[in-house]
Amino acid sequence: MWAVSTSEENARTYHHGDLRAALLAAAAELLVDGGVAAISLREVARRAGVSHSAPYRHFADRDALLAALATDGFDELAQRMKRQSAAGLAALGQCYVAFALEQPGRFALMFGGIADKSRYPQLRHAAQLLYQQLGAGVEALAPAQDQATASLAAWSLVHGLATLLLDEQLPGQDAAAAARAVTGLFATGLQLQQRAGSSS
Repeated sequence: MWAVSTSEENARTYHHGDLRAALLAAAAELLVDGGVAAISLREVARRAGVSHSAPYRHFADRDALLAALATDGFDELAQRMKRQSAAGLAALGQCYVAFALEQPGRFALMFGGIADKSRYPQLRHAAQLLYQQLGAGVEALAPAQDQATASLAAWSLVHGLATLLLDEQLPGQDAAAAARAVTGLFATGLQLQQRAGSSS
C-alpha cells in the first residue's frame, strides 16, 4: 500500500472545495514541525499544494490565519472537556493539562501567539466558552461559592500547572499524576468550603 502524505491529503481536500480546511491543516503541520515562527502564508500555501495567493481568499494576513488556528484549538479542547463534564471538575482540569502537553505549540498559540486578539471575535468567544466550561464544573461542585473567583482559581490552577510542566519546571514529576493530585486537592477544598458554608 502506498502511503499518502498529509500535504497530498491537503491538496485533495482543496480540490474537493474546502480550501480553508486544507490551509488550516497545513498550518497545523507547520506548527507541530517548527512552532509559530514556521508559519507564513506562503509556506502554508506551499505545504497545502496551492498557489501563493490562495490563502488570501480566507485570511487577510498571517495573524488572521493564526487566530483561526487558535480558535480551532479552543474548540477542540472544549469538545474534549465536554466529554469529561459528567466526571466532575477534577476531570475537566486533567483534560486541560493533558491537551496542553499533547499539543504544546497549539496551546502556546491559543494563549500568546496573536498580537491583537480583539480583532478576532470568534477567537475571544471560543476562549470564553472554555472558561465557562470550567465555571460550570465549579458550580456543579460548589454552587454556594463565589463563582467568578472560584472559576478564576480553577483556571489559574490548571493553566499554571500546564505551564510549569511544559517549561520543565517539575523535573521527574509524572504529569498525569501531578494533574490528578492538584486538581483533586482543589476539588476537595472547594467541597469542604461548600460544606462549611452550608453548616454555618
